[in-house]
Amino acid sequence: MAERDFQERTEQATPKRREDSRRKGQVARSRELNIASVLLGGAVILAAAKPHFGSAMENLVRSGLTIERSQLEQPQFMLTALGEAGLDALGAFAPLLLVLGLAAIIGAVAVGGWVFSAEAFTPKFNRLDPIQGIKRIFSVRGLVEVAKALAKAFVIGGLALAYLLFVEDSVIALGTMPLATALGDAGAMIMITLVVCSFGMLVVALADVPFQLWSHNRELRMTRQEVREEFKETEGRPEIRSRIRSMQQQLANRRMLREVPKADVVVTNPTHFAVALRYDDSRMRAPVVVAKGVDHMAARIREIAATNRVALFEAPLLARALYWTTNLNQEIPAPLYVAVAQVLTYVLRVRAAMQTGTAWPDRPVVQVDTRLAEPGSGRRQHAGVAPRTGTGADGNRQAPN
Repeated sequence: MAERDFQERTEQATPKRREDSRRKGQVARSRELNIASVLLGGAVILAAAKPHFGSAMENLVRSGLTIERSQLEQPQFMLTALGEAGLDALGAFAPLLLVLGLAAIIGAVAVGGWVFSAEAFTPKFNRLDPIQGIKRIFSVRGLVEVAKALAKAFVIGGLALAYLLFVEDSVIALGTMPLATALGDAGAMIMITLVVCSFGMLVVALADVPFQLWSHNRELRMTRQEVREEFKETEGRPEIRSRIRSMQQQLANRRMLREVPKADVVVTNPTHFAVALRYDDSRMRAPVVVAKGVDHMAARIREIAATNRVALFEAPLLARALYWTTNLNQEIPAPLYVAVAQVLTYVLRVRAAMQTGTAWPDRPVVQVDTRLAEPGSGRRQHAGVAPRTGTGADGNRQAPN
């Protein structure tokens, strides 16, 4: 059943699947690399601090074998001496323990990285199922673990045995040497043994790490149905996505309508299109579209503009051209500079006439290229459109057919 499931899992794991796996503490790990790093770390610290450890071992042996006759008559002496010896040994070998702990951490996170998950500590009672246990033993992973165990036994055991046979005479001679010399030679042999075993473990780890990465990726594979379900969970169902887009559009419209009172003029169609423009010659290179809309939204823009005494200017071709060529908070395109300048100038003159009580200025004849007033004209005007003048229904000249 498991093999069939893997055959059906043809899709690579998605980023969400990998993140969920890490959250559960399921990452690629290599115990062999961890063991190799610990052995190598022990060999390095022994080689670097050989005199310190030799002296510490000599002191421990001497203090442990030096017992006063009067102390033998005290029943509690052995416990006291054992505790003192343990504290002395802990202090002497603290650097070794620290390096071994650091090497164990480095070896553990070298492949899968640092992961802490409380779910990894949760008891899984399904592991107590003997049937599932037998399946795990005879699975591909179980067979690989057996092969690795045999490889470790042959490689490491063979190397260690070969080295012990090589130093057999030196090991036997340790019993005839002075204590300091014997401890020094024994420490050197232990260090070399660790180096030999660590390199043997590295050989096994070099084969184990790629396998662990491949096996982990294989376990994370997904069926097409799982990919589809995850997409639905991540992106949401179509009706939910539509609702979210609708709400986002409503929020955007509200923000846009709040900008209408700050506009200098609203160019209208007169009913179907409305575009609000703002221009500050001290901060802007050209007028900016702060709001635009059609039908209902155009009516709302006109209503807000009238309430806040923002000038309304009816120019159908210009309104449509601004709507189709310019996005919100974007400067108007160069082909519309002259037409918009005429409108803004007219609005400013009207305001001045209202304040001074003078005669109103004549309404300008706004010339707009009719092609800019068509849907999709924004893409065309970016590519370059030859100017072509015309008038609209508001009295401007029409382009020739």
